[in-house]
Amino acid sequence: MHITTNDSPKVGFISLGCPKALVDSERILTQLRTDGYDIVDNYESAGLVIVNTCGFIDSAIAESLNTIGEALEHNGKVIVTGCLGKNEDKVLDIHPSVLAISGPQAYEEVMAQVHEHLPKPEVNRFIDLVPPQGVKLTPRHYAYLKISEGCGHSCSFCIIPDLRGKLVSRPAEDVVAEAERLANAGVQELLVVSQDTSAYGSDIRFKTGFYNGRPVKSRLKELCQALSRFDIWTRLHYIYPYPNVDELIPLMAEGLVLPYLDIPFQHANHEVLRAMKRPAHAEKVIQRIEKWRSIVPDIALRSTFIVGFPGETEAQFQELLDFLTEVRLDRVGAFTYSDVEGAKANQLPNHVPEEVKAERLQRLMTLQAEISAEKLADKIGSIQPVIIDDIVEDDSVENVALGRTVYDAPEIDGIVQIEDIYGAEPGQVVHVEIIDATDHDLIAVPA
Repeated sequence: MHITTNDSPKVGFISLGCPKALVDSERILTQLRTDGYDIVDNYESAGLVIVNTCGFIDSAIAESLNTIGEALEHNGKVIVTGCLGKNEDKVLDIHPSVLAISGPQAYEEVMAQVHEHLPKPEVNRFIDLVPPQGVKLTPRHYAYLKISEGCGHSCSFCIIPDLRGKLVSRPAEDVVAEAERLANAGVQELLVVSQDTSAYGSDIRFKTGFYNGRPVKSRLKELCQALSRFDIWTRLHYIYPYPNVDELIPLMAEGLVLPYLDIPFQHANHEVLRAMKRPAHAEKVIQRIEKWRSIVPDIALRSTFIVGFPGETEAQFQELLDFLTEVRLDRVGAFTYSDVEGAKANQLPNHVPEEVKAERLQRLMTLQAEISAEKLADKIGSIQPVIIDDIVEDDSVENVALGRTVYDAPEIDGIVQIEDIYGAEPGQVVHVEIIDATDHDLIAVPA
């Protein structure tokens, strides 16, 4: 990202981690621009570098530490923030020369650190260049809309509540106001995110506020209804499988939100789920999915699963495979269990050998690849609305665009390669005919 306008003090910025962290980065970048700083994309011209880190799993911690080290090597002045910043000693043990460290959502603290080490200009002559919706790191046509911070659960494999705190919901009127700014700026797709989207508002007793004279309740169903007024795509992520999720399905049938749910089931076996401290009734999940599909037959379901959780037996893993075979989810992400510093699951007995974890992961992903390929093949011959993400600029091809159906989120799901398309632009929604499918993606032509 390169936002430079004059000889104002310059800041480099590196954002790591999940979409929730990306929203934190956008907020810091917006404040930097409001205070008159330029944002540059190289170490050499930056007065200092901010690294927004991830600290959830070992690989993310390693990436964050390596990135901090690279910034120190090439610039020398580094401010660390984000989830890894909650473990200050871990950062200082490896990189004792960083200027400052703060945890996630520490916007004011980060800005105070920047002001201390790189004073802001007395006058920001370019304040009018900061857009009303703030600085965004996503393409212009879609944006993440974070509706709450933190999480109220205590899953044994997770330390998110320790990193980001307990659930803190934003008032619905604030969320709707931000959504309107984004829609007015040309955003065509809102990606609703939080640590636990379906718990939204429970910490503030689903308080009712007012926006533009209309009451709006801080509850997910009512929030979705309010967002639908902007007539753009609304996609729900990180839905914990509460009973209130059932209330969202009729909204999908009405076209108020996209027919897409991102629900991390994590496993299917009762004992494993209990050890994870997750909802432990796979049979009820199957019944609920059947009910959802009876209302919205084309609903797309994405989920994530952990294989090789401590104590997981071959029979319990087979139960997970049987679950996937029966429910036939559209998209699945899976990873092998690994200890996370501070997580309660570390102390559980009967850890699964690494080679067994890897073998189980391979079996699960092979099965899911077959299911996904079959479900994509079923779409051949259908007409689908597709949002254009990019136009292919390559001398070897002409008139090709890349987009997504309503069943696919950016970055994590599949794409549609649209051939023989003319005049398309990113953010435009076009109707296409699906003519072919691969294991993960679709191929189409204009309808």
